[in-house]
Amino acid sequence: MNLQFLADDAALLDSGYAWRRLAISVVYGTIGGVGMWAVVMVLPAVQAEFGVDRANASLPYTATMVGFCIGNVLVGRAIDRFGYWLPALMSSIALAAGFLLGAVAGSILQFTLVQGLLIGLGTSATFGPLIADVSHWFDRRRGLAVTIGASGSYIAGAIWPALMSPMMEAGGWRFTYAAIGVVCLVTMVPLVLTLRRPSPRTVSASGAGQRSARPIALSPAALQALLVVAGLSCCVAMSMPQVHIVAYCMDLGYGVARGADMMSIMLAAGVVSRIGSGFLADRIGAVNTLLLGSALQCLSLALYIPFDGLASLYVVSLVFGLSQGGIVPCYAIIVRDYMPAAEAGQRVGMVMMATVAGMAIGGWMSGWIYDATGSYAAAFLNGIAWNLLNLAAIGVLFWQSRRLTPAAA
Repeated sequence: MNLQFLADDAALLDSGYAWRRLAISVVYGTIGGVGMWAVVMVLPAVQAEFGVDRANASLPYTATMVGFCIGNVLVGRAIDRFGYWLPALMSSIALAAGFLLGAVAGSILQFTLVQGLLIGLGTSATFGPLIADVSHWFDRRRGLAVTIGASGSYIAGAIWPALMSPMMEAGGWRFTYAAIGVVCLVTMVPLVLTLRRPSPRTVSASGAGQRSARPIALSPAALQALLVVAGLSCCVAMSMPQVHIVAYCMDLGYGVARGADMMSIMLAAGVVSRIGSGFLADRIGAVNTLLLGSALQCLSLALYIPFDGLASLYVVSLVFGLSQGGIVPCYAIIVRDYMPAAEAGQRVGMVMMATVAGMAIGGWMSGWIYDATGSYAAAFLNGIAWNLLNLAAIGVLFWQSRRLTPAAA
């Protein structure tokens, strides 16, 4: 009987059901991914209504990212124990409640608490835990599947700002938040109920047992620590354009709509980058793909400094999106390649926590630097410095992964 269960589970890997499940996961992640981007869109309006400076106006975003990163670990541990659908169901309800309560917040403190405790935690199920779940359903095409699964958050970033801009002009940010809460509740709950089937996490494509982790000249603790450093530093750098592009465009006199357009272009290009990185990771390895993406992100960040014309910013935002979209999913692929499958939820969650912490720190830090200097030039330089730290950590990982490759072969 046990052998029959193993054979049945093995047949599900890379199967038609696995691809259908991936498609549902992407839709679910696209809807729930609004929790990461909505606060960026309403930042100028919230700052004006509550009468706070740019750093304090960035705190709701920071709280969202803190809740999001904690949720990646907590929900990741929960899916290792209970499977994906139940933790995701609870997260979906929390997300919808967060937007409905955020719409009636009476102060920046209330708005910040709602963003962190409900929206941040609720959104977490659509990222790290979802990626970990997707990784269990694929073997031969794991790199591609993981990057497609991770694309939901970027598709959300490309779609939701474009939808929110006219809604905010017509009814204000509070009406927009209430509408988003209703949409999340009536769509995400039915979607997550279709994902109740347990994952085949203990078999390989051959049905012969769990696929062995690849050899690397690092202990699991050292590898985890290195990935945390890399994830934190890359996302401090990444947060500068993603969090402040709308405010940056306002400061340059281009308006909110232009900034929203640039964010959509940036994140749509990020989707292309993520899927392309998945193909690349299946061929040259996730570590090599990660190194390439990080180097290109550093270069594109540097381009923001001399080019601040409207047309130039559109082009640079496109280049930035094409450069960095595949970085974060590569961390998850590396975890699955070099660490046990049974620990995927927690391990991926820890790395995703570091990446989100980087976004939270970077988002606030860029606002603080702006308040201190009166411009975003120094904030871009700060992002480049953190990107160089990321490159150093990935360089160590690349070197250690190469040391055992000949022997393993």
